[in-house]
Amino acid sequence: MRIGLSTTTIEPALTQGKIDGIGVYTRALLQGLPEHGCDVTGFAYPPPAGAGNGGDIRFTSGQPMAHSYPASTLLDLFTPDSRRKKMPVDLFHATDYRIIRMDCPVVATLHDAIPLKYPHWCSPRLRRLKNMLLQRAAKNADHVIAVSEYAVAELVECFGIDQRNITVVHNGVGQEWLAAPEPAAVSGTLLEYGLRAGYYLFVGTLQPRKNVERILAAYRQLPPAIRAERQLVIVGHAGWQCDDLVRQLRAAQQQGENVLWLDNVGDSARLRQLYAGAGAFVFPSLYEGFGIPVAEAFAAGVPVITSNTTSLPEVSQGAALEIDPLSVADIGAAMQALAQDDALRARCIEGGRKRAATLSWETTASRTADVYRRFL
Repeated sequence: MRIGLSTTTIEPALTQGKIDGIGVYTRALLQGLPEHGCDVTGFAYPPPAGAGNGGDIRFTSGQPMAHSYPASTLLDLFTPDSRRKKMPVDLFHATDYRIIRMDCPVVATLHDAIPLKYPHWCSPRLRRLKNMLLQRAAKNADHVIAVSEYAVAELVECFGIDQRNITVVHNGVGQEWLAAPEPAAVSGTLLEYGLRAGYYLFVGTLQPRKNVERILAAYRQLPPAIRAERQLVIVGHAGWQCDDLVRQLRAAQQQGENVLWLDNVGDSARLRQLYAGAGAFVFPSLYEGFGIPVAEAFAAGVPVITSNTTSLPEVSQGAALEIDPLSVADIGAAMQALAQDDALRARCIEGGRKRAATLSWETTASRTADVYRRFL
């Protein structure tokens, strides 16, 4: 099968080397699909005209599309239905929301419905127009992949997709996460960042739905002895509506509160080393279509605290401490429990490893290739 794969989310020239969850997903498919009978070619949208050196950008993961996504969307809107983008593939897989009409079948992964269901978590600039275009783009997909069972109902509700045209394929975790990093490498990374093993760790883009403010508030309410022993480490670049949080994190660091914000850990090996040094992973997100960091923490052998809402219980399957993400007290109680109860920690670590063994990118690639075959 000749498969086109959208690689806009993993081109370093477009992402400045910062890979989000959709980028992790895209990269895993690009690497894994060839093992399952797919001849994969990546395609990335260049920046719009006038947005810097768009014409000079060199792509490393795929070929450039002829037009930027905004320009392609305009062509899609104002040309007859019979005009479709010609593609040299049997099927195109859009791994993000950049979906246009093509002369081949289009499979699209819709990770969530956040812009439509929770617009207050997104930029207000041209929000109504963007959401209208997003809904229209979704209708260009001939088949949709959802990354969790939880997401299906929201995709049906918000995008008007026929549930019969949706297949659930869970995200995964790379095999490299199941192997413990070299202790010397872990020690070197911790020394570089001024960390002591056993810290509380969060990984994710700083934005309102990630709920980092409540993590910080819960940490500040822990007994002084625990805070003195265990740092709070926040890993993730600044996203939308996080100015106040960034100020809080910087102030906490300057005031010696044992809080550290690492905004640019782009190397995946170093990220695994940071997981390996953690004593607990704290991820009380308000909304996730899947929640890849939870699976990564499970594989890394770190006990996990996560939310009892949205897709996260589906991902956790009881292997994490599931708490009310709106309750600072609940988050803090779970953090304190993992610091003081060794038996609880051991149960969470064992349960997490078992759950991680059932979530692999190899399985994701295999089931995605099956979707292609069934559809074609």
